[in-house]
Formats: sequence, C-alpha cells, structure tokens
Amino acid sequence: MADPPAIAADDERLAVFATVRDCFRYAVSRFNAAELAYGHGATNAVDEAAFIVLEGLKLPIDALDPFLDARLTRAERVRLLGLIDARVATRKPAAYLLNRAYIQGVPFYVDERAIVPRSFIGELLFHGLVGPGALIEDPEAIETVLDLCAGGGSLAILAARVFPDATIDAVELSAGALAVARRNVEEHDLADRVTLYEGDLFAPLGAKRYDLILANPPYVDAESLAAFPPEYAAEPRLAHAGGRDGLDIVRRILAEAGAHLTQEGALVCEVGRARAILEAAYPELPFLWLDAEDSEAEGEVFFLRAVDLEPRGKRGRRV
Repeated sequence: MADPPAIAADDERLAVFATVRDCFRYAVSRFNAAELAYGHGATNAVDEAAFIVLEGLKLPIDALDPFLDARLTRAERVRLLGLIDARVATRKPAAYLLNRAYIQGVPFYVDERAIVPRSFIGELLFHGLVGPGALIEDPEAIETVLDLCAGGGSLAILAARVFPDATIDAVELSAGALAVARRNVEEHDLADRVTLYEGDLFAPLGAKRYDLILANPPYVDAESLAAFPPEYAAEPRLAHAGGRDGLDIVRRILAEAGAHLTQEGALVCEVGRARAILEAAYPELPFLWLDAEDSEAEGEVFFLRAVDLEPRGKRGRRV
C-alpha cells in the first residue's frame, strides 16, 4: 500500500480535527467541493468518506456510528488527512489508495493492475440467482464454474463460497490482473479449488465444459470510454474497452459459450446498459434479464441456458 501524501507537522488540521467525526465531515466537504466521480464501491461523497475513514483506521466498514466520537491519535489524523488529500489530488478510486474493495462484505486486495471489483453478478450470487425458487435452486448441484474475464478474481472467490462443492476456473487476459487474482485466491485460502488461467476468453481451456459460466467482460463503448472521468480512467483500459458499441467481447462470448457449457449449464453475463442493442442483434435468444439492487438501469445482467445457445435447428434435441 502506497503511503498517502505527507502532512506538514504544522498543518492546522492536526490541531483542529480531534475525532473520527471531524475527519469524516471534512472528507465529505472536500469531496463535494472537488466534484469527484464515484462508482467504485460508493455512489456519493458520504459513503466514500465513510469507507476511507473506516478502512483507513482498520475498522469495520459497515459501522461508522459507534466510532464517530472516538478521539484520534496524531498518527491516525495524519493518515486520514493524507488519504483525503490523495483522493482529491489524484482522483484515483479510494480502493486503489487503500488496496481494498468489498463485494457483499467480502474483502479483496486490489491495485492498479486490475479493475476495482464491483460486478452486479457478485450481488446476484448472494441475492436472487441462487436458492429456493431461484434460477439455480440447489447450489450443491453446481460442480464446475468458470469466471471469464476474471480481473482480480473476485467472482471466482465468491462462487467458491456460494457453490460449496464446485471447482472454479478463472481466465484473465492481463498478466497483471492475474497476479492480483493469485494474491486474492491465496489470501482466501482457495488455491485448492480455484485455478487461474492466462489467456483470451475460452482459448486456454480446450474443450472443458462448465455447469455455470460467469462473465463480466469489458462492455464500455468507445464514446463513453473517451469521456471517462479520472477515477475510471485510472483503471486498466483493457478492462473497460468493448469496441465501438461496447459489445465486441460479449458477441464472442455468445458465439463460444455454448461449446463450453454442460447440458444443463447456464451463462450469466454483465453487459451494462446494452440490453436494447443485444435484444435487437439477437432476436432469437431468450435473454432473461436479472436486476441487481444497486443497478441504476434495468437489466444489466442476462441469464441464458445452454440449450438457448445451441444453433436453432438443434434446440430441444438433447435427451
């Protein structure tokens, strides 16, 4: 973890700010004044400030109130003010400044070699996709899972938690991101269940098939990519760039996934706000759109079964 910018010994803030509440309030004011962009775990200045303060002090990230009036040591004030200053000066996501991100309360190491983990699929694995009455009713029936475009490995690790009997493969094109994933797999003690592959989509997997494929590919269109605020531009471009309309990689996944699913397998893929484009381009595919609580748009993740991805003339012939 990189040290935050140095704070001068005579910085008046060290004398004025005594409590967690003081630093939290100051952070919110600074972030609002700087008109920062969010979306890497927090959606507003208040949540961003809470994350920086709590993670910066190694406190539970979901429990700010009990600590608001706690007095800070001088070293703690120096650290928090350095992080607040760095967030404004560098415009890097807070997750990079702290080398930490969370999905559903599960912690992950992150640095600038990998995109900050925040997939809606992570939420859906815990709420909506798996369980009684859900699309996947019995998590123990899932024996093999593929995390495609794995980044830092968060979805592979979450899948290992949700599907207790499954072995997980994870594929990532970037060697740097794969190194981050390797660290996360080791920190979560999952090296015996999660296997990492470096390569382009299905290329390193041969003829392997899976009960479930999870994919969070690059899906940002060229126009949006060019207009990225500094926070998003700080992430690896490879993790975002999806071509002119954002769907270059998604099209390849749709074309190849069927050959890597078991007979009862399914594909879950995040595509951002591309629902209308996909439905127009693939009118024959019965996309089932899944809504995550944190999603700002309707239908940013789709679900397709293996049979849906077979050539039209072959559908329904399996026994």
